[in-house]
Amino acid sequence: MAGRKRRRARRLWTAVTAALALPLTTLATGSTPAQAAAVECNVDYKTNDWGSGFTAELTLTNRGSEAIDDWTLTYDYAGNQKLGNGWSGTWSQSGKTITVKSASFNAKIASGAAVTTGAQFTYSGTNAAPTNFAVNGTTCAGAHQPPITVLTSPAAGAVYTQGDAVPLAATAAAADDATISKVEFYDDTKLLGTDTTSPYTLSVNSLAVGSHSLVAKAYDSLGASADSTPVGITVASGPAVVASPAQLGVQQGKTGTFDVKLSTQPSANVTVSTARTDGNTGLSVTGGSSLTFTPSNWNTAQKVTITAGDSGTGSATFESTATGHAKATVTATQLAATKAYDERFLELYGKITDPANGYFSPEGIPYHSVETLIVEAPDHGHETTSEAYSYLIWLQAMYGKVTGDWTRFNAAWETMEKFMIPTKADQPTTSFYNASKPATYAPELDTPNEYPAKLDSGVSVGQDPIASELKSAYGTDDIYGMHWLQDVDNVYGYGNSPGKCEAGPSDTGPSYINTFQRGSQESVWETVPQPTCDAFKYGGKNGYLDLFTGDASYAKQWKFTNAPDADARAVQAAYWADVWAEEQGKGSEVSATLGKAAKMGDYLRYAMYDKYFKKIGNCVGPSTCAPGTGKDASHYLLNWYYAWGGATDTSAGWSWRIGSSHAHGGYQNPLAAYALSSYADLKPKSATGQADWAKSLDRQLEFYRWLQSNEGAIAGGATNSWKGHYATPPAGTPTFYGMYYDEKPVYHDPPSNQWFGFQAWSMERVAEYYQQTGDADAKVVLDKWVDWALSKTTINPDGSFRIPNTLQWSGAPDTWNASSPGSNSGLHVTVADYTNDVGVAAAYAKTLTYYADKSGDTEAASTAKALLDGMWTNNQDALGIAVPETRADYNRFDDAVYIPSGWTGTMPNGDAINSSSTFDSIRSFYQDDPAWSKIESYLAGGAAPTFTYHRFWAQADIALAMGSYAELLE
Repeated sequence: MAGRKRRRARRLWTAVTAALALPLTTLATGSTPAQAAAVECNVDYKTNDWGSGFTAELTLTNRGSEAIDDWTLTYDYAGNQKLGNGWSGTWSQSGKTITVKSASFNAKIASGAAVTTGAQFTYSGTNAAPTNFAVNGTTCAGAHQPPITVLTSPAAGAVYTQGDAVPLAATAAAADDATISKVEFYDDTKLLGTDTTSPYTLSVNSLAVGSHSLVAKAYDSLGASADSTPVGITVASGPAVVASPAQLGVQQGKTGTFDVKLSTQPSANVTVSTARTDGNTGLSVTGGSSLTFTPSNWNTAQKVTITAGDSGTGSATFESTATGHAKATVTATQLAATKAYDERFLELYGKITDPANGYFSPEGIPYHSVETLIVEAPDHGHETTSEAYSYLIWLQAMYGKVTGDWTRFNAAWETMEKFMIPTKADQPTTSFYNASKPATYAPELDTPNEYPAKLDSGVSVGQDPIASELKSAYGTDDIYGMHWLQDVDNVYGYGNSPGKCEAGPSDTGPSYINTFQRGSQESVWETVPQPTCDAFKYGGKNGYLDLFTGDASYAKQWKFTNAPDADARAVQAAYWADVWAEEQGKGSEVSATLGKAAKMGDYLRYAMYDKYFKKIGNCVGPSTCAPGTGKDASHYLLNWYYAWGGATDTSAGWSWRIGSSHAHGGYQNPLAAYALSSYADLKPKSATGQADWAKSLDRQLEFYRWLQSNEGAIAGGATNSWKGHYATPPAGTPTFYGMYYDEKPVYHDPPSNQWFGFQAWSMERVAEYYQQTGDADAKVVLDKWVDWALSKTTINPDGSFRIPNTLQWSGAPDTWNASSPGSNSGLHVTVADYTNDVGVAAAYAKTLTYYADKSGDTEAASTAKALLDGMWTNNQDALGIAVPETRADYNRFDDAVYIPSGWTGTMPNGDAINSSSTFDSIRSFYQDDPAWSKIESYLAGGAAPTFTYHRFWAQADIALAMGSYAELLE
């Protein structure tokens, strides 16, 4: 499914995982063979129609009690629809009849599961949807469509005064002859009230001061329900002037406008004056400088007009003020006459940063998504990741480029540093770290039900060669790197706020948490969330520790995990901030933040090391694989994580650090490596940091070349520890500097190599590096990759698009020979299905933009523009740019979570943890979510639910893509 980021698993030092043993199917005996149950199914049919053609997406759901194998779907059209091409199945047409045969990767549909297939057609005249679907000859029901719900009041971005009534109103329409039974109104996940008759309304005057995300949810008579797109509003402490939008781009010689009104009805006329208070003098108020609002028109917007001069660029602040009212502030930016895409950047930036739209917590922390019910790598929408922080830093860097204001970039780094880099109090025993014995060995196992894994102090580990030089450079034993996962609203209730250890459910600050810890097969649906500081306050008698490692006794401890791709992205963003600020003559304004980014890059070298600092290459057997004695334990790639931890007792005297033996192609960042090795303002302070990153840059480029398939896509990665416990790999496994080729490194559910987003993210970094340096080695990889990606991209006449989504792999690369790289003629990729995921499309467009700027490739440039124009034209809403996505994987809410027999404990809210636990039973808070009924309906046999998510990283990436295109190709 689009945007399925549960693939972003992290593993801690205790990670030791296991493979779920599936029972063998027994055959019935006797004279009468066993009969398969009849097929029970339904098909959900959706189209994207542009008048002369369309794409059709069909979701086939198995409603029977047994799996469907090798399915064939048939249906008829009533018009002259003609098949062009199809995906995720073999499509054919005979007259008006369409036949779709399953592909090898989706042939089996488990009970309650769904598969999606699609195709493109041409037609003329009418295009009626088919109604007669059949699977393996058995007629399927059409999926009952949920009601359509729209929150019509209040308006997005509205501001109200505390105590005033906020009028909520919604429209709701049922499908399939159903009727609407009720509409509920929510403030985020809090139920405000219910209306059972149309028109559906509710008046609320109890909302607290601050930002609110309001949702309407309709139920129909057939049991289906659906919630509206969230609407963000703000409640002010007193009367206020309201201005919208807060960000305005005005091209040279042109005008722009913003709306002004009042938050509450006055008793007499109010005059609102608007003037520039600072900034670019090329911008001025030319209309609406003085506006009068009466007791009758106070809530009717009036316009202020800003005019930009014919030359000059930069931003200015305009304030709208009125006696007795809080002022409103608008930032207007004068843009070059040709910079329409910078104008788009500012418009989307304004939506993202508008507090009422719900992207940020009260502390200014970016949520993973505006919506709360979302399960990916974060298992709740109001968690956040180091990834989101890194995108915030990058977004504010681009804002500085467009406006010349660098205060927000510096503030974004400070927010990240305050909330996502553990403080001294969070890592209190790092001074006890022994670099000659970094950690005690524990094997990674194949499946969660093999855990806990026993610690084995008899296995030799290598030496940490960078600890002493980092302490010498920075005067501390503490690690300067982001932890990867944070429960921003403390939904779980651990209360692990920065500087606190398990403060509890009443804590209002963001809470550090962990999830993944049990090997490659542990998906997000099988995780047990735990606090980073385990003081045995929650969980079982040993907290959560004895779920993961087996030991004679357990000590209270803290532990953090770093996601190297996020820290590298933060460095990447800092590089661009400095480049753009220097171009404006403002390099000194970001120099202090650049120093912090260089420091982060210095510590990021822990991501270059084998998990237990063992020597790189042909490392087989935990006891026979030699421990490293220095840099021979470094593979110089960005691995999946590094982690560190220790005792909470400051007199206990122990601490540990580990790297990861697994390197994924999607995590590499040659632009960051280049910046840390060759860019003076990002030079690390340590003795060998700059040299290590120079070597890493070369090694990463070789890695891409080694992993590049015959077609051009980049395959999985490599490992120095087969199966995570230095097992013997299959005979003939190709190697890269002695590391073994791993088709799907790190995690297998779903396979880590199948998401096209990793291709776009990673190649974009290569393209940025190429655009800055012209490096021929980068160009070789990009030339082939871009040709492949373009050949798999469809731009429809209406601007809608299809890009690769799920990739399937076969074969393997040649063993790496640096002096004579192989052709990889035996390594192949196919595209299993396609998507219109706007976040991935934005990263892809950025790749094409940077590549086209340096190479002059016109097709890459035109496709980048088409992707950006298509999503801008077709996919905008009040909160940003987003598309609906069907989440068939949400049938896993009831998945069992492995807990050893006899182990019992509780979550902070009292949810029981035992051998009967499921994903949702230890997350009962989901039952209060306004979207929960969609999940209940699906688990009871209804259609796979559809959501329109506003992920922070995706919205930021879209805005960045607009800004990048404006800079390089507009």
